[in-house]
Amino acid sequence: MADYELIVTKDEDQPLTNRRSPRVASLDVFRGLCVFLMMLVDYGGSIFPMIAHSPWNGLHLADFVMPFFLFIAGVSPPLVYKKVPDRLKATSKVVLRALKLFFLGVILQGGYFHGVTSMTYGVDIERIRLFGILQRISIGYIVGALCEIWLSHQSWREVGFLKSYYSHWCVAFSLSAIYAGLLYGLYVPDWQFKVSPGTSLLPSNDSSVYLVKCSVRGNLGPACNSAGMIDRYVLGIDHLYTKPVYKNLKECNVTTNGQVPESSPSWCHAPFDPEVTCIFGLQYGHVLAQLQDHKSRLENWSLFSVAIFAIGLLLAIIGIPVNKSLYTISYMLITSAAAGITFCILYLLVDVYGFRRITFVLEWMGMHSLSIFVLVSSNLAIIAIQGLYLHDPKSNIVNSLDYNAFCSQVTRRRSSLPCTGKSLDQDAYLQVVPKSRKSFFA
Repeated sequence: MADYELIVTKDEDQPLTNRRSPRVASLDVFRGLCVFLMMLVDYGGSIFPMIAHSPWNGLHLADFVMPFFLFIAGVSPPLVYKKVPDRLKATSKVVLRALKLFFLGVILQGGYFHGVTSMTYGVDIERIRLFGILQRISIGYIVGALCEIWLSHQSWREVGFLKSYYSHWCVAFSLSAIYAGLLYGLYVPDWQFKVSPGTSLLPSNDSSVYLVKCSVRGNLGPACNSAGMIDRYVLGIDHLYTKPVYKNLKECNVTTNGQVPESSPSWCHAPFDPEVTCIFGLQYGHVLAQLQDHKSRLENWSLFSVAIFAIGLLLAIIGIPVNKSLYTISYMLITSAAAGITFCILYLLVDVYGFRRITFVLEWMGMHSLSIFVLVSSNLAIIAIQGLYLHDPKSNIVNSLDYNAFCSQVTRRRSSLPCTGKSLDQDAYLQVVPKSRKSFFA
């Protein structure tokens, strides 16, 4: 696993043509920051809902994590493939690395691991989730890397920043235009789906069939958007994420234990996988590879970040919603700009002024990002901590923290029900904790 630490390895950060060039430590720090934010929103989102994913439109802290990962994945190819003597060999390495990452993601997030209270594993192949975090990063990475390997570019100093990589911009604009056209132009008919006990949060023991009435075009709601329709046709509804964040919308009336009542709209019971794209990080990598002085790098990064943020904000104002699940263009631009500005700040602190001591933890996390991701996404770290208890196996740190957070939520919602051992059954709570936990891994 160490040879492709979340796309960018410590060796791959250096150009193939100059392995002895100074290492850009802020790349590791930024990657470590991504891992830290991932853990923060995953385990803190159930306690502080304001940092968890926005149920649909809007931006919360958790909604920046995935774009940050994609950003740093895009920075790597310009450094690694600055000058490639054999394009076919480089392409085969890119494809192999992406496939490794994809299948690792399937193992980690396909449904093999059943949670901290169910020490079992295994998944029905007919219901395995195909596109988790690592799978989507692998797709974004292979698109960016192939663009870097195969698309020609001119000398930076002769034609300037934008014109030197015009072919890359053409790919970015073309993909965005195609996606926008499908999102707004496709007709979404009425559709139905069946939810079985194995994939549902419903208390029922029988499978249920739901009908979602759409018959619209260009709808960007959770029920009738064309992105979800394409996923259902291409991937199959049984292979989508069964706990999408839109179930936290008020319309779905999710109960304390994470169940969706039968009285909620039919689409609340449907699975849904977020969309993804990755290409803007390439441009920051180009600056890093082509320019050597700190001032020029920071000027180019800052101007580019401000420009795409302004465009994204303008699109949001004129009516294109900022939506992580659909990965709208406004969302892509704003979060990419946020990633670029964050990287500028880290580069200034770490590589320009040399404040590495205050960021050494993040740097270490960045150098071991994939290993940490595996431990977190498979719950192995939590299971290890949960194994330490006092007298009773239930008297451990994990259960105590989860139970206290659960009690706090219940107390806020029902002030007449104090959080005491007599009022709430901890054993019953432990049976629903994995279902009620809000997770980053969406």
